[in-house]
Amino acid sequence: QLHLVESGGGSVQAGGSLRISCTASGHCSFDFAMAWFRQTLGNKREGVAGISSSGPTYADSVKGRFTVSKDRANTLYLEMNRMTPGDTAMYYCAADKDRWVVPLWFSPGEWPSWGQGTQVTVSS
Repeated sequence: QLHLVESGGGSVQAGGSLRISCTASGHCSFDFAMAWFRQTLGNKREGVAGISSSGPTYADSVKGRFTVSKDRANTLYLEMNRMTPGDTAMYYCAADKDRWVVPLWFSPGEWPSWGQGTQVTVSS
């Protein structure tokens, strides 16, 4: 298991931008798969973006607006642009230290390690 800590959440106006981060610590190699999920009250956790040795992947709802990246210190980022109130959610970081690729990356059950989440609120 990895210890994941998200940061950078907050409030932003519609059309604005925000970057959130997730720092991974624990016994892990340099390169492993990570992903961002989000969840609103009463709804299922949904995959937003994933990154692995195959590159980044995105949910259709964020393609062209969000960019996921990861640095050599195993910090995961999500750059969010042209945000809408529909992006309001608790954002969670997920990781699997034993896999470089997670084919079903959008499925929460595929990920063994989770952060506590960071709240993102977009006002109209």
